[in-house]
Amino acid sequence: MPFFSRKPDLGTLPGFFMPAGCMQTLHSASEFRQVLLTLIRGAQTRIHLAALYLQQDEAGEEILDALFQAASNNPQLDVRVFVDAHRAQRGLIGQGRKAGNAAWYRSRAQQHPLPNLAIHGVPVQRQELFGVMHLKGFVIDNDVLYSGASLNNVYLHVGERYRFDRYHLFHHPELADSLSHFLLSQLASSPAVLRLDQPLDVDKREQRQQVSQLRNKLSQQQYAAPSARPAGTSIHPIIGLGRGNRFNRLLLQLLQQPQQQLVICTPYFNLPRSVLRQIDALLARNVHVEIISGDKQANDFYIPPDQPFKFIGCLPYLYEINLRRFARKRQSFLQSGQLTLRLWKHDSNSFHLKGAWVDQQYMLITGNNLNPRAFTLDLENGLLIHDPQQALQSQIAEELTSIRRYSTVLSHYRQLQKLHDYPERVRKILGRLGKLRIDRLFYRLL
Repeated sequence: MPFFSRKPDLGTLPGFFMPAGCMQTLHSASEFRQVLLTLIRGAQTRIHLAALYLQQDEAGEEILDALFQAASNNPQLDVRVFVDAHRAQRGLIGQGRKAGNAAWYRSRAQQHPLPNLAIHGVPVQRQELFGVMHLKGFVIDNDVLYSGASLNNVYLHVGERYRFDRYHLFHHPELADSLSHFLLSQLASSPAVLRLDQPLDVDKREQRQQVSQLRNKLSQQQYAAPSARPAGTSIHPIIGLGRGNRFNRLLLQLLQQPQQQLVICTPYFNLPRSVLRQIDALLARNVHVEIISGDKQANDFYIPPDQPFKFIGCLPYLYEINLRRFARKRQSFLQSGQLTLRLWKHDSNSFHLKGAWVDQQYMLITGNNLNPRAFTLDLENGLLIHDPQQALQSQIAEELTSIRRYSTVLSHYRQLQKLHDYPERVRKILGRLGKLRIDRLFYRLL
């Protein structure tokens, strides 16, 4: 299996040739849900799904029902779901102590035991606060359906609200094999990884040792791919865990490449310092930089004024403070038009897009939030597409048009609210955090 040098070279990055027509871009959460269900129901050999969580709600029930039905219909079908172990064993943030999704998985498996279906809980760190399994990608036979979305009502647009993400379908057997091989060889076979669909009997001391060993091992692993750079359009799966990992180094090198334009999407405006330095270097070189982020009201944790307030509801305001500080420092570039800041907001829906576009050469599809947590704590992956002949530019342009549709361009940092403008509860909490400098810790962990 090839490894990158300390400084990965985009010109020699392991990857696969992309045949014409192998990629399809989807543009909505509901379309993503329908394609996923269609693929599951038609699967013949394997269904290997990796997501942060599979939630017990209407959408989650529909997905899990389809998985059980597919496994029951075809005993030769290998069905596996990989989710974060900690996230699966707790309730939703802000809703008190409740049994997590793992209890639901076990109940379903006890009702309908199937030897060819397994739900794996991956503990990347001993506690969720310090790292989660943030891998993305659904491998179904020879197809890869990749999105930053998890599996619940809002991500799949079951009900009135949706959480907007990116969605790409690849018919690519080699890519599917590579992603699937990693899940089976590095995760399913690890003694640290739990079977969440079975009763848990864990020795906590032994588990801690196994989790540390798994984390150390994962920090050294990479997807299997040919080491020779394919000619023409190519796709490069990459994975990373821990400070200074290969994914981070590749991303930073990618940000050095633009000659005309860089576009970045991030749902929570909290860019690592290393990324900020690259952006400033591009602005100094007269490269146009566009950043698309979610308005605070399009944040996952935003709480409308008419609902009971919880501490977690401060997060959208922290991100807005960060964005205002960023924009204020670079106001001259905003005025000249060299820096474009877009805020996405559509009714009561939320924004969860991640990724980057470099000139008309590279596109990064990832679940990485481009924040300090993703750069140091979580297990992240992505797909880098190199398109030197611009064979995919019509799809790319269409996707960017869809992403920008509900966005507003900021022309001045004063268009963003400041602490004085926030609700009283938010002002008091953020004021205390600022005095104690705990807000800096929040930026690193959330």
